[in-house]
Amino acid sequence: MCICVDCTWVDRCQAYHAVERQHGVPHLCASPDFRPASPRIHVQVIDLSAGQVGIEWDVRGCGSYRPEWGRWRRLRPGQAVPA
Repeated sequence: MCICVDCTWVDRCQAYHAVERQHGVPHLCASPDFRPASPRIHVQVIDLSAGQVGIEWDVRGCGSYRPEWGRWRRLRPGQAVPA
């Protein structure tokens, strides 16, 4: 799970914006202006049905991480939190 969903900076963060792009999901912000310090993005190759392969991208560590529990959920009420 990406730590960004519970971070103060999620809607302004350039690293999270890149993860959104890789997942092909709508961006929280079209032009993020926050550059995080030392984000660690975990990339995992996963097997899908019918012999296909997928890639999962998650930020697992970040020097700028500032907890704000439920931040993503408040920005996108009623939507499922990315897993």
